Amino acid sequence: MTSRRQFLFGALAAAAQTKRRPNVLFIATDDMNAALGCYGHPVVKTPNLDRLAARGVRFDRAYCQFAFCSPSRSSLMTGLGPDTTKVYNLQKHFREALPDVVTLSQCFQKNGYYTARVGKIYHYNNPGDIGANGLDDAPSWNHRVNPSGVDKKEEPLLTYHTPERKNAGSSICFYASPAPDEQHTDGLVAAEIAKLLEQNKSKPFFLACGFYRPHCPYIAPRKYFDMYPADRLRPVPFAKDEDKIAPPWAYWTTPPNWNMTQRQQQEALQAYYASITFVDALVGKLTSELDRLGLTENTIVVFWSDHGYGTGEHGQWFKQTVFEAATRLPFLWAGPGVKAKGKASPRTVELLDMYPTPADLCGLDHVPPNLHGRSLRPLLENPNARWDKPAISQVQRGGKVMGYSVRTERYRYTQWNGGAEGEELYDYKTDPAEMKNLAASAAYSKTRLALKSQLETITKARGRA
Repeated sequence: MTSRRQFLFGALAAAAQTKRRPNVLFIATDDMNAALGCYGHPVVKTPNLDRLAARGVRFDRAYCQFAFCSPSRSSLMTGLGPDTTKVYNLQKHFREALPDVVTLSQCFQKNGYYTARVGKIYHYNNPGDIGANGLDDAPSWNHRVNPSGVDKKEEPLLTYHTPERKNAGSSICFYASPAPDEQHTDGLVAAEIAKLLEQNKSKPFFLACGFYRPHCPYIAPRKYFDMYPADRLRPVPFAKDEDKIAPPWAYWTTPPNWNMTQRQQQEALQAYYASITFVDALVGKLTSELDRLGLTENTIVVFWSDHGYGTGEHGQWFKQTVFEAATRLPFLWAGPGVKAKGKASPRTVELLDMYPTPADLCGLDHVPPNLHGRSLRPLLENPNARWDKPAISQVQRGGKVMGYSVRTERYRYTQWNGGAEGEELYDYKTDPAEMKNLAASAAYSKTRLALKSQLETITKARGRA
């Protein structure tokens, strides 16, 4: 009789576990473009992210709403476009315009989930706010942790290739650290998330893991630098007058490449790639911890960057443009509800689609009805499913000139101040490097007008003045 009771108890416990709502491990990285092995990059080594992609869906055309940290993060966490949050810079908090908005993690809270954040999810001045709350949103979390590692102490040792840019957070600067992974801020972030996984394994959780790399300063353990000998790296060529293809507002890095020499560009790429591989190693530690705790099958893992990142395309570095390099980002999904395994989706998706997707997959109640994105469930089940939604990105110049861009699977159309300050049109089927601005081409007139209309309709619905 005793063994029968034990059997029944075990069966009931297993059934209860099976019915438990999925967990979410929400992994953010700062300033990472799609230079990953699973995206076909020929040099960068990302074995752990490649394995994550192999058991889920990789989005090949995923784009940010705003190619700048705080506007992007505020948008994806509220599920609302930047013209609704009114966050266009690194100082304003979205609750100034939306005091009662229910953020993504708050929605999980309201559905009985434990929510915690370690590291950077909302904006922090990186590296200035490491160890502090920055522009975090306290109501979004049950628990918050702000690690600070050896990299903060190593900042005086940085090598600068753009010394005129005094802020380490907006300068090409780097250091190959002798300290091991676990002593760096991001190593501490991963360790704290691992602790929270262990402590909360028996209840539904939404754990947000915010890595600070590969955002500059590019500080990572030396072993990752050694994987990318600088003299073997090839900077993006810069053609004469390439910075005149688009209207002047389109360019943020001036002069092109900040006049870095080829060697300096090689060393910048070495440091950036090293930082990406460092983050990849930490992602591997987290996925291994999910396996060890038996949580993998019931945990949705989403990996994302707040925007893309230029590494010399058109002579541009970092973000703050609406070219492909700065707006396109890595976007990986795996776990419950992700029925396609090891597949890539060619559909254009946005970070605005972040909020409704886990809410849908986890069956949440009381999801805000006014979200600007759409659940990706159809594409997680069939990556080639019909999908008629383009991606919208924007940047602002001088606090007044706004550039809006619409990306479809084939084209990108951009207008500056409604077109009064210039337009751009690129056909990626024939011109993947954006070297031919077709906005004035009579042969593309109908395409330009159709995209212009689509862009203005969508942005008006999202709060554009």
